[in-house]
Amino acid sequence: MYYILYGFLYLVSLLPFFILYRLSDMACFILYYVIRYRRGVVSDNLLIAFPEKTQEERNKIAWKFYLGLTDTFIELIKLLSISEKEFDKRSFIDLEKVNELIAKGYNIQFEGGHQMNWEYANWAAAKRLSIPFVGVYMRIENQALEKIIYDLRKKYGTVLVPATAFNTRVHHVFNEQYSIGLIADQSPGSPKYGYWLNFFNKPTSFTAGPEKGAKRGKMAAVFVRLYKVKRGHYRFEPIEFIADAGNLEPGELTIRYRNFLENTIRLQPENYLWSHRKWKTDYIDEYRERWIDPLPAPTVK
Repeated sequence: MYYILYGFLYLVSLLPFFILYRLSDMACFILYYVIRYRRGVVSDNLLIAFPEKTQEERNKIAWKFYLGLTDTFIELIKLLSISEKEFDKRSFIDLEKVNELIAKGYNIQFEGGHQMNWEYANWAAAKRLSIPFVGVYMRIENQALEKIIYDLRKKYGTVLVPATAFNTRVHHVFNEQYSIGLIADQSPGSPKYGYWLNFFNKPTSFTAGPEKGAKRGKMAAVFVRLYKVKRGHYRFEPIEFIADAGNLEPGELTIRYRNFLENTIRLQPENYLWSHRKWKTDYIDEYRERWIDPLPAPTVK
Protein backbone atom coordinates (compact mmCIF):
# COMPACT_ATOMS: atom_id res chain seq x y z
CA MET A 1 0.00 0.00 0.00
CA TYR A 2 2.85 2.38 0.86
CA TYR A 3 4.51 2.08 -2.55
CA ILE A 4 1.22 2.54 -4.42
CA LEU A 5 0.31 5.64 -2.42
CA TYR A 6 3.82 7.08 -2.58
CA GLY A 7 4.05 6.46 -6.32
CA PHE A 8 0.71 8.17 -6.97
CA LEU A 9 1.51 11.20 -4.80
CA TYR A 10 4.98 11.51 -6.31
CA LEU A 11 3.54 11.59 -9.83
CA VAL A 12 1.09 14.29 -8.72
CA SER A 13 3.98 16.26 -7.20
CA LEU A 14 5.71 16.39 -10.59
CA LEU A 15 2.92 18.58 -11.97
CA PRO A 16 3.87 22.27 -12.26
CA PHE A 17 2.58 24.62 -9.59
CA PHE A 18 0.05 26.32 -11.86
CA ILE A 19 -1.71 22.99 -12.47
CA LEU A 20 -1.48 21.99 -8.81
CA TYR A 21 -3.15 25.24 -7.81
CA ARG A 22 -6.01 24.56 -10.23
CA LEU A 23 -6.46 21.26 -8.38
CA SER A 24 -6.42 23.19 -5.13
CA ASP A 25 -9.11 25.55 -6.46
CA MET A 26 -11.35 22.58 -7.24
CA ALA A 27 -10.65 20.94 -3.89
CA CYS A 28 -11.49 24.18 -2.12
CA PHE A 29 -14.81 24.48 -3.96
CA ILE A 30 -15.74 20.91 -2.99
CA LEU A 31 -14.61 21.38 0.62
CA TYR A 32 -16.50 24.66 1.01
CA TYR A 33 -19.70 24.15 -0.97
CA VAL A 34 -20.20 20.37 -1.24
CA ILE A 35 -18.69 18.72 1.84
CA ARG A 36 -19.06 21.94 3.87
CA TYR A 37 -16.15 20.85 6.03
CA ARG A 38 -16.56 22.42 9.49
CA ARG A 39 -18.36 25.41 8.01
CA GLY A 40 -20.22 25.95 11.27
CA VAL A 41 -17.04 25.87 13.35
CA VAL A 42 -15.29 28.33 11.03
CA SER A 43 -18.27 30.69 11.02
CA ASP A 44 -18.61 30.63 14.82
CA ASN A 45 -14.87 31.18 15.33
CA LEU A 46 -14.77 34.15 12.97
CA LEU A 47 -17.75 35.70 14.74
CA ILE A 48 -15.96 35.37 18.08
CA ALA A 49 -12.74 36.88 16.73
CA PHE A 50 -14.21 39.61 14.51
CA PRO A 51 -17.68 40.65 15.75
CA GLU A 52 -17.02 44.13 14.34
CA LYS A 53 -16.84 42.80 10.76
CA THR A 54 -19.86 42.28 8.54
CA GLN A 55 -21.04 38.79 7.61
CA GLU A 56 -19.84 39.42 4.06
CA GLU A 57 -16.35 40.29 5.32
CA ARG A 58 -16.23 37.16 7.47
CA ASN A 59 -17.39 35.04 4.53
CA LYS A 60 -14.51 36.38 2.41
CA ILE A 61 -12.05 35.49 5.18
CA ALA A 62 -13.58 32.01 5.40
CA TRP A 63 -13.24 31.38 1.65
CA LYS A 64 -9.60 32.52 1.64
CA PHE A 65 -8.94 30.30 4.64
CA TYR A 66 -10.30 27.21 2.86
CA LEU A 67 -8.22 28.02 -0.20
CA GLY A 68 -5.13 28.39 1.98
CA LEU A 69 -5.92 25.06 3.61
CA THR A 70 -6.15 23.16 0.32
CA ASP A 71 -3.03 24.99 -0.93
CA THR A 72 -1.17 23.78 2.16
CA PHE A 73 -1.91 20.14 1.40
CA ILE A 74 -1.14 20.56 -2.30
CA GLU A 75 2.16 22.20 -1.36
CA LEU A 76 2.87 19.31 1.01
CA ILE A 77 2.55 16.86 -1.89
CA LYS A 78 4.83 19.06 -4.00
CA LEU A 79 7.57 18.65 -1.37
CA LEU A 80 8.00 15.05 -2.56
CA SER A 81 9.80 16.26 -5.69
CA ILE A 82 10.55 19.97 -5.26
CA SER A 83 14.16 21.00 -5.75
CA GLU A 84 16.03 22.69 -2.93
CA LYS A 85 16.54 25.77 -5.11
CA GLU A 86 12.82 26.04 -5.86
CA PHE A 87 11.90 25.58 -2.20
CA ASP A 88 14.34 28.28 -1.10
CA LYS A 89 12.68 30.69 -3.55
CA ARG A 90 9.35 30.06 -1.86
CA SER A 91 10.31 30.26 1.80
CA PHE A 92 12.38 32.67 3.82
CA ILE A 93 13.41 32.89 7.46
CA ASP A 94 16.00 35.16 9.06
CA LEU A 95 17.65 33.32 11.93
CA GLU A 96 20.49 35.75 12.62
CA LYS A 97 19.21 36.79 16.06
CA VAL A 98 18.26 33.20 16.87
CA ASN A 99 21.75 31.98 16.08
CA GLU A 100 23.13 34.75 18.33
CA LEU A 101 21.13 33.25 21.21
CA ILE A 102 22.39 29.79 20.25
CA ALA A 103 25.98 31.06 20.36
CA LYS A 104 25.34 32.21 23.94
CA GLY A 105 24.37 28.66 24.88
CA TYR A 106 20.58 28.93 24.93
CA ASN A 107 18.23 26.20 23.84
CA ILE A 108 15.56 27.68 21.55
CA GLN A 109 11.82 27.23 21.91
CA PHE A 110 10.02 28.46 18.78
CA GLU A 111 6.35 29.23 19.41
CA GLY A 112 4.01 29.68 16.46
CA GLY A 113 0.29 29.34 15.88
CA HIS A 114 -1.96 27.31 13.62
CA GLN A 115 -0.90 29.26 10.55
CA MET A 116 -0.03 28.18 7.04
CA ASN A 117 2.24 26.82 5.75
CA TRP A 118 3.58 24.93 8.76
CA GLU A 119 5.21 22.24 6.61
CA TYR A 120 7.33 24.85 4.82
CA ALA A 121 8.22 26.39 8.20
CA ASN A 122 9.61 23.06 9.41
CA TRP A 123 11.94 22.68 6.42
CA ALA A 124 12.98 26.35 6.44
CA ALA A 125 14.01 26.23 10.11
CA ALA A 126 15.71 22.83 10.02
CA LYS A 127 17.80 23.81 6.98
CA ARG A 128 19.21 26.96 8.58
CA LEU A 129 19.66 26.22 12.27
CA SER A 130 23.09 25.49 13.72
CA ILE A 131 21.67 23.03 16.31
CA PRO A 132 19.17 20.14 16.03
CA PHE A 133 15.53 21.11 15.44
CA VAL A 134 12.87 19.05 17.22
CA GLY A 135 9.35 18.89 15.82
CA VAL A 136 6.38 17.70 17.88
CA TYR A 137 3.77 16.05 15.66
CA MET A 138 0.52 14.09 15.73
CA ARG A 139 0.65 10.59 14.27
CA ILE A 140 -1.57 9.73 11.29
CA GLU A 141 -3.66 6.56 11.61
CA ASN A 142 -3.00 5.40 8.05
CA GLN A 143 0.43 3.77 8.31
CA ALA A 144 1.38 4.29 4.67
CA LEU A 145 0.55 8.00 4.79
CA GLU A 146 2.22 8.30 8.20
CA LYS A 147 5.52 7.00 6.77
CA ILE A 148 5.35 9.32 3.75
CA ILE A 149 4.72 12.43 5.89
CA TYR A 150 7.23 11.36 8.54
CA ASP A 151 10.00 10.91 5.98
CA LEU A 152 9.19 14.28 4.39
CA ARG A 153 9.28 16.15 7.69
CA LYS A 154 12.66 14.76 8.71
CA LYS A 155 14.34 15.35 5.33
CA TYR A 156 16.51 18.24 6.56
CA GLY A 157 17.28 16.74 9.93
CA THR A 158 14.18 17.52 12.00
CA VAL A 159 14.01 15.19 15.00
CA LEU A 160 10.36 14.14 15.21
CA VAL A 161 8.76 13.34 18.57
CA PRO A 162 5.09 12.26 18.74
CA ALA A 163 2.94 14.58 20.85
CA THR A 164 1.44 11.58 22.64
CA ALA A 165 4.89 10.45 23.81
CA PHE A 166 6.51 13.84 24.39
CA ASN A 167 6.11 13.92 28.18
CA THR A 168 7.22 10.32 28.71
CA ARG A 169 9.90 9.86 26.06
CA VAL A 170 13.41 10.97 26.91
CA HIS A 171 15.15 11.65 23.59
CA HIS A 172 18.92 11.77 23.26
CA VAL A 173 18.73 15.12 21.46
CA PHE A 174 17.67 16.81 24.71
CA ASN A 175 21.04 15.93 26.26
CA GLU A 176 22.73 18.53 24.03
CA GLN A 177 21.85 22.03 22.87
CA TYR A 178 18.67 21.92 20.77
CA SER A 179 15.77 23.90 19.37
CA ILE A 180 12.12 22.90 19.34
CA GLY A 181 9.08 24.06 17.37
CA LEU A 182 5.73 24.23 19.16
CA ILE A 183 2.26 25.10 17.90
CA ALA A 184 1.60 26.82 21.21
CA ASP A 185 -2.11 27.60 20.80
CA GLN A 186 -2.99 23.94 21.29
CA SER A 187 -5.68 23.30 23.86
CA PRO A 188 -4.61 21.19 26.86
CA GLY A 189 -5.75 17.61 27.15
CA SER A 190 -7.69 18.56 30.28
CA PRO A 191 -8.86 22.20 30.61
CA LYS A 192 -8.39 22.19 34.37
CA TYR A 193 -4.62 21.79 33.88
CA GLY A 194 -4.22 24.53 31.28
CA TYR A 195 -3.89 28.28 31.66
CA TRP A 196 -7.12 30.22 31.23
CA LEU A 197 -7.27 33.69 29.70
CA ASN A 198 -9.14 35.70 27.10
CA PHE A 199 -8.38 35.05 23.46
CA PHE A 200 -10.14 37.58 21.21
CA ASN A 201 -12.17 38.58 24.28
CA LYS A 202 -13.53 35.10 24.99
CA PRO A 203 -12.12 32.83 27.74
CA THR A 204 -10.28 29.77 26.55
CA SER A 205 -7.49 27.49 27.73
CA PHE A 206 -3.89 27.32 26.54
CA THR A 207 -1.59 24.42 27.27
CA ALA A 208 0.94 25.10 30.03
CA GLY A 209 3.49 22.86 28.29
CA PRO A 210 5.59 25.63 26.68
CA GLU A 211 6.14 27.31 30.05
CA LYS A 212 7.06 24.02 31.69
CA GLY A 213 9.51 23.32 28.87
CA ALA A 214 11.07 26.78 29.22
CA LYS A 215 11.73 26.15 32.91
CA ARG A 216 13.23 22.68 32.41
CA GLY A 217 16.28 23.93 30.51
CA LYS A 218 18.09 27.09 29.53
CA MET A 219 15.37 28.10 27.08
CA ALA A 220 14.99 31.25 25.03
CA ALA A 221 11.46 31.65 23.66
CA VAL A 222 11.10 32.97 20.12
CA PHE A 223 7.66 33.87 18.79
CA VAL A 224 7.47 33.21 15.04
CA ARG A 225 4.99 34.76 12.64
CA LEU A 226 4.06 32.66 9.59
CA TYR A 227 3.30 35.18 6.87
CA LYS A 228 1.95 34.43 3.40
CA VAL A 229 3.64 36.75 0.89
CA LYS A 230 1.63 35.47 -2.06
CA ARG A 231 0.33 32.12 -3.23
CA GLY A 232 3.01 29.53 -2.64
CA HIS A 233 5.49 31.96 -1.08
CA TYR A 234 5.98 32.33 2.67
CA ARG A 235 8.04 34.36 5.10
CA PHE A 236 8.63 33.10 8.62
CA GLU A 237 9.49 35.98 10.94
CA PRO A 238 10.98 35.56 14.42
CA ILE A 239 9.31 38.58 16.04
CA GLU A 240 9.81 38.44 19.80
CA PHE A 241 12.87 37.12 21.64
CA ILE A 242 12.72 36.24 25.34
CA ALA A 243 16.14 35.02 26.46
CA ASP A 244 15.06 34.49 30.06
CA ALA A 245 11.83 32.63 29.33
CA GLY A 246 12.40 30.11 32.11
CA ASN A 247 12.62 32.90 34.70
CA LEU A 248 9.31 34.58 33.90
CA GLU A 249 6.48 34.58 36.41
CA PRO A 250 3.93 31.75 35.98
CA GLY A 251 1.56 32.58 33.15
CA GLU A 252 3.57 35.53 31.79
CA LEU A 253 4.99 33.65 28.80
CA THR A 254 1.50 32.49 27.83
CA ILE A 255 0.07 36.02 28.13
CA ARG A 256 2.84 37.43 25.95
CA TYR A 257 2.30 34.66 23.42
CA ARG A 258 -1.47 35.31 23.41
CA ASN A 259 -0.87 39.00 22.66
CA PHE A 260 1.57 38.13 19.87
CA LEU A 261 -0.80 35.58 18.32
CA GLU A 262 -3.80 37.93 18.31
CA ASN A 263 -1.74 40.66 16.59
CA THR A 264 -0.43 38.13 14.06
CA ILE A 265 -3.91 36.84 13.21
CA ARG A 266 -5.28 40.34 12.71
CA LEU A 267 -2.57 41.02 10.10
CA GLN A 268 -3.65 38.04 7.95
CA PRO A 269 -6.88 36.59 9.36
CA GLU A 270 -7.34 34.18 6.43
CA ASN A 271 -4.02 32.51 7.27
CA TYR A 272 -5.18 31.06 10.62
CA LEU A 273 -6.66 27.57 11.01
CA TRP A 274 -10.25 28.59 11.80
CA SER A 275 -11.46 24.99 11.67
CA HIS A 276 -9.40 24.45 14.85
CA ARG A 277 -11.79 24.28 17.86
CA LYS A 278 -9.95 26.78 20.04
CA TRP A 279 -13.01 27.77 22.08
CA LYS A 280 -14.43 24.26 22.47
CA THR A 281 -14.58 24.34 26.29
CA ASP A 282 -16.63 26.85 28.28
CA TYR A 283 -15.08 28.52 31.28
CA ILE A 284 -16.45 27.44 34.68
CA ASP A 285 -15.58 28.47 38.25
CA GLU A 286 -13.59 25.26 38.72
CA TYR A 287 -10.90 26.79 36.48
CA ARG A 288 -10.62 30.06 38.42
CA GLU A 289 -7.30 29.16 40.05
CA ARG A 290 -5.86 28.69 36.53
CA TRP A 291 -6.97 32.17 35.36
CA ILE A 292 -3.89 34.24 34.40
CA ASP A 293 -5.31 37.11 32.33
CA PRO A 294 -4.66 40.60 33.78
CA LEU A 295 -8.38 41.21 33.30
CA PRO A 296 -10.70 39.74 35.96
CA ALA A 297 -12.05 36.25 35.47
CA PRO A 298 -15.64 36.15 34.21
CA THR A 299 -18.46 35.61 36.63
CA VAL A 300 -20.25 32.33 36.00
CA LYS A 301 -23.77 32.06 37.38
